[in-house]
Amino acid sequence: MENLIKKIKEYNPEVDTALIRKAYRFAQDAHFGHKRKSGEPYFIHLLATAMILSEWKMDTASIVAGFLHDSVEDGAAKREDLLKEFGETVTGLVDGVTKVGEIHLRNSTNEEFVENLRKMFLAMARDLRVVTIKLADRLHNMRTLEFQPPQKQKEVARETLEVYAPLAERLGMGEVKGELEDLSFPYLFPEDYKWLKSYSAPAYKEAEDHVRDAKRKLLTNLAGENIQATIHGRSKHIYSLYRKLLRPEINKDISQIHDLVALRILVKSVEDCYMALGVIHKTYKPVPALGISDYIAVPKPNGYRSIHTKVFGPGGRIIEIQIRTTEMHDEAENGVAAHWYYSHVKNQSLSSADRDKKAFAPEDKLNWVKQIANWQKEVADNREFLQTLKIDALSHRIFVFTPKGDVKDLPAGATPIDFAYAVHTDLGKHLGGAKVNGKIVPLDHKLKSGNVCEIILTKEPRKPNADWLEFVVTNLAKREINRRERKSA
Repeated sequence: MENLIKKIKEYNPEVDTALIRKAYRFAQDAHFGHKRKSGEPYFIHLLATAMILSEWKMDTASIVAGFLHDSVEDGAAKREDLLKEFGETVTGLVDGVTKVGEIHLRNSTNEEFVENLRKMFLAMARDLRVVTIKLADRLHNMRTLEFQPPQKQKEVARETLEVYAPLAERLGMGEVKGELEDLSFPYLFPEDYKWLKSYSAPAYKEAEDHVRDAKRKLLTNLAGENIQATIHGRSKHIYSLYRKLLRPEINKDISQIHDLVALRILVKSVEDCYMALGVIHKTYKPVPALGISDYIAVPKPNGYRSIHTKVFGPGGRIIEIQIRTTEMHDEAENGVAAHWYYSHVKNQSLSSADRDKKAFAPEDKLNWVKQIANWQKEVADNREFLQTLKIDALSHRIFVFTPKGDVKDLPAGATPIDFAYAVHTDLGKHLGGAKVNGKIVPLDHKLKSGNVCEIILTKEPRKPNADWLEFVVTNLAKREINRRERKSA
């Protein structure tokens, strides 16, 4: 407990330590005699959840709710007790986490599962801290999954891979997403996991050796230009490697993976990021075909910012180097959780309550959550809602540019038609064709991240082609095409 308080004070000196100690004691009493499958007291899980939340630099109310999140559902406490002892904000967070906790793929019908997903997104739309607490809870449960029976291990791992890891990705919590996937992998695909661990070990070792040499040289050259930097290697998550190896163009050839171990360079400012890029390219030649990805100038839709470049490193081996500030790094690792901390720091003049409200209403990061909450009013059929959710919310995302440089966040597999409706529904009425990167493409062309898509417009409105429904993927495009079809019928 003292370690937890010390950790919180490092980033939040005004923390209400009395309230956190009170939650600690309350949770111990509510779960007195309650054991986990490992034989440990159940309270260990609650303390671990609170500790994870403190690692993400979360606010006091979130950490208190981390201690209390199971005290009503699985403990001896009543909701009235929480209200009396901890107030409406904490009780509301615990209520939200309880609703999210009802989402079970295991032992539930599709109808029950979808209804619970609906509840989760409504809870998220009210307060994003709810899902952050739930992710901390799930992360610790996955770290201790070995103590569960084999069937439950598979069910929990599948649920984690299909719901919680994609949620973490959409919230910009890259490190959490990676760990949840890696923890799920051996339970769901044990044979593939064993094969990949053995197959990848020599390649990881060789990549680490090359990166170590590059790190020494780059540190010297950056210091020579008076750029203060820290450099460390980042090994690719094993499930991410598995997914990449399965791509047809790679065909399980690990020598085609250039970011097996990447270098991350952390500097003080945005200006230093670009100066560091110059030093890197003076030290190692960039790979022309693979180019530079500047996610600082154009961040990813989930807020990710960094510069990526691939260079011919020591021995001519291609390595990836990522450059970012410390703030960008925290946000890349912990997403919306880091957003709370930095927003809090930047709004010191506001009251604590107003800072929390401002920090947890990042409009650009909440739009998709609100959109899902709104879909619930429009999509009555549970099967349609689940399909919409899997494609429009929890699928792998790509980002595509308009000719003016605006970014549109789309699911993988999106077409120019999906892009047109994402820009503005009126574009669909005048859709005559499309160009991608300046070249005319068919309307069923699959867009890729970084593409520039231009819609060729007709002068007069046109009825959408019903055949488009066979290849568009977004809920918005399908709904608009169906609506226009019904109108003209």
